[in-house]
Amino acid sequence: MSRIGFKEVDLPANVEVKQDGNVVTVKGPKGELTREFAKEIAINIEGNVVTFTRSSDDSKTKALHGTTRANFANMVEGVSEGFKKELELRGVGYRAQMKGTTLVLNVGYSHPVEFEKEEGVTFEAPSATSVIVSGINKEVVGDVAARIRATRAPEPYKGKGIRYVGEYVRRKEGKTGK
Repeated sequence: MSRIGFKEVDLPANVEVKQDGNVVTVKGPKGELTREFAKEIAINIEGNVVTFTRSSDDSKTKALHGTTRANFANMVEGVSEGFKKELELRGVGYRAQMKGTTLVLNVGYSHPVEFEKEEGVTFEAPSATSVIVSGINKEVVGDVAARIRATRAPEPYKGKGIRYVGEYVRRKEGKTGK
């Protein structure tokens, strides 16, 4: 049973929602997001409260119920507050810097790794060892942050690499430790 799907989404005062069939557009102070949802889930907008009802109780529709509600809630949060992922670089000589809108990482390769600015995502490098990825679409922000982390994932022996702030990397002992 989907408990998330039955929760209502309260719209902030500065967020506006338009519905055209299955296509929903959410507009707020940070921007505008549009998404097409499954036709099995009915979206009811009444004032500043949005509810979701499903057409049947089969397993696929139950799964879509909670997913639809969560995706819509993320759209509302994104256009009103935005999302950000913070990454930190650990390792001797590992550093990040901005060149215009391009993020340049030096993470132990023979060449610097560059990430071009994508639509809806901004990069910041407040210090040489930290990177902030921010935007209004949670899915895109998480994907870009995961691709940055994948350039040099943290390794378990010395802990070197790119990790999310607060991420725990389990350390291993190595050959000489008994």
